[in-house]
Amino acid sequence: MKFQLKAKDSLSKARAGVITTDHGVIETPIFMPVGTVASVKGVHQRELKNDINPDIILGNTYHLYLRPGIEILEKAGGLHKFMNWDRNILTDSGGYQVYSLSANRKIKEEGVKFKSHIDGSYHVFTPENVMEIQRSIGADIIMAFDECTPYPCDYNYAKRSMHMTHRWLDRCISHLGTLKPLYGYDQTLFPIVQGSVYKDLRRQSAEYIANAGAEGNAIGGLSVGEPAEEMYAMTEVVCEILPEDKPRYLMGVGTPINILENIALGIDMFDCVMPTRNARNGMLFTSKGTINIKNKKWEDDFSPIDEDGITWVDTEYTKAYLRHLFTVNEMLGKQIATIHNLGFYLWLVRSARQHILQGDFAQWKNMMVSSMDNRL
Repeated sequence: MKFQLKAKDSLSKARAGVITTDHGVIETPIFMPVGTVASVKGVHQRELKNDINPDIILGNTYHLYLRPGIEILEKAGGLHKFMNWDRNILTDSGGYQVYSLSANRKIKEEGVKFKSHIDGSYHVFTPENVMEIQRSIGADIIMAFDECTPYPCDYNYAKRSMHMTHRWLDRCISHLGTLKPLYGYDQTLFPIVQGSVYKDLRRQSAEYIANAGAEGNAIGGLSVGEPAEEMYAMTEVVCEILPEDKPRYLMGVGTPINILENIALGIDMFDCVMPTRNARNGMLFTSKGTINIKNKKWEDDFSPIDEDGITWVDTEYTKAYLRHLFTVNEMLGKQIATIHNLGFYLWLVRSARQHILQGDFAQWKNMMVSSMDNRL
């Protein structure tokens, strides 16, 4: 993997860059649609390619390990071939899912024993076998195994957890060095900065991760319930330390406003289930604010979904029609809403990139944040 910085904003820390892997070019800043179980929920791959058009999507190690399972993925030739996706894929390490199974897992130095949410069977993730699982999945960018701490989190617990995440990283790097890619292309490991919402821990972790010398770095343990101001403060601290010539990935973030504010702090890569999950519940993101399409006020509104025509969906369907589809529980409504929200997120990061290249990102960002901070 290679990363090249193309431009930096003069009034913020926003950057525009290019990541190149064996599966193609990724222009940053980038938002990665979440394809948890080898599918971006409710979206055909042809719509994903032709209408949303991301350079990279995300797969979930925990879910793919349980279903369809590593044996099936290896027989298929890896996740790219299994789901018919010839562009980039990033897989998380399963650390966040293990965190979310708090009642059904036990964390030790060796790794994590957890109970499947599907059938109650017990499994163990270690730094070593998580590297092997992600090797079998075959993503272009893979994550080191980490512990994602909850919010709020006791300082001493956060400190112990951070140091264990660092020890796990060393084990990931060591074991990955003994493995060869299965499918004829390289995989790139990103370590993960932890430390909860404590600046001194975040600094320590960022320094440890920077010293690992990886080709890219991630920031985890945020967007887990902390106020947005805390998230921004931690991001700022970490971005001051992580190397400028490597891409920075903020995991699991967030709203359109969160994304723009974190781009301004120096983040290059994002993922979040919010655009797809909210879409299925009738919540749409637009350039003028958020819309609950189920509200009666849209019943006879025949204007486009986003009146600025941000995505192709916005010129094809009206608010009234989409509300009708939700009212009658027609699955097409959820599909249209999902494609709209994903299209909007990709439009947002691509517009951010253009304004960074043009040199007016900070002004544009402030205008967009004000415009999107409305309930319509």
